[in-house]
Amino acid sequence: MRRSLGALACAGLLAACAGMQPQQVEKQDFYLLEARPATALPGPGTDLVIEVGMPRARAGYDTDRMAYTRRPGEIEYFSRNRWADAPARMLAPAIAQAIEHSGAFRAVVLAPSTVPVDLRLDTELVRLQQSFSAHPSRLEMTVRVQLVTTIPARALASAQFDEVEDAPSDDPYGGVTAANRALSRLVERIADFCAAQAAQAQDCTGGVRCH
Repeated sequence: MRRSLGALACAGLLAACAGMQPQQVEKQDFYLLEARPATALPGPGTDLVIEVGMPRARAGYDTDRMAYTRRPGEIEYFSRNRWADAPARMLAPAIAQAIEHSGAFRAVVLAPSTVPVDLRLDTELVRLQQSFSAHPSRLEMTVRVQLVTTIPARALASAQFDEVEDAPSDDPYGGVTAANRALSRLVERIADFCAAQAAQAQDCTGGVRCH
């Protein structure tokens, strides 16, 4: 009887100790969304200062979770793979860098800023997902932008940019590689858009005309 009770006590003690062991946390992989910088132009094409606002994101993409889709209208997320930050937050410095390297503005600042600016770029991440509906999988990215004047505050122009890039591998890292390639092209297109609009808007006194 004593041996049985002792064995039961030991078994209970071992079970309690096992319950106190720290649970194994599933390993997470984190990735950056970043664009390759373009070659800078020698000098400003206008005397304007532009502010790049903090981008917003559509529902489903306002998270650091990496989205993918296997059929239209459905969105899923990888369980062990995440962006280092919400993609919309990583867009702003990439866009600002591309605009700065375009040489079209006297200065480029990130919001919030106390620097007086002539134009502000508002951005919305509409879509960022790896689609497995075809082989190879592909990265789909859509960004909508609106350029506004600050004095007076009026919309100057808006546009939507779409990029699709085949993934080099059908896994999350392949999607990240494709996303950064697509982003490099997309921010260049946004920079060209801003430069063209600024050149049309600037008058002979260095101000901004509102149409």
